[in-house]
Amino acid sequence: MVVPIELQPDETVTFTSRRHWVFLYPRLALQFLIAVAPPLGLVLLMRRAGSLDGTVGLVTWGLVVAWLAATGVRAYLVWYRYRNDVWVITNQRLIDSQRRHWFHHAIASADLVDVQDVAVIREGLLPTMLNYGELRCQTAGEQPNFILGGIPDPTGVLAILDRARDAARRDEGGRR
Repeated sequence: MVVPIELQPDETVTFTSRRHWVFLYPRLALQFLIAVAPPLGLVLLMRRAGSLDGTVGLVTWGLVVAWLAATGVRAYLVWYRYRNDVWVITNQRLIDSQRRHWFHHAIASADLVDVQDVAVIREGLLPTMLNYGELRCQTAGEQPNFILGGIPDPTGVLAILDRARDAARRDEGGRR
């Protein structure tokens, strides 16, 4: 996985993740249904009415193609957003990078030594069964909270974050 931010000279990546797959595949399946059901219904209706010939047929097929193109773009953006919503833990920082589309990129980072409290929240049947949830990090920085929502194996990520945070604090104490 590509790290969405330039690292410091002595910084190394400890962990990278994106949202759980449950945030991608059901949404893509819904986009597929939205893409296929209305045009199929329209074509079947027009066929039953015997209107798929001539100008009406051309307009119908034009609408079907336009609808499929528009929903295809929406499905691509669902995939793009999932693919480019990345969390990175390095030996120095916690990084949250989001790209909703090609012209949007939001990055937030917090020094690990500024992370004060971390909580794992996993509520509901699906998150419990599929092992995903929220990791809420309280920081002393400008952005008071980091919420990593929908992260796979949040307790495992908490352990990784705790180890990295403890190591960063030990390094910080040794530099003083």
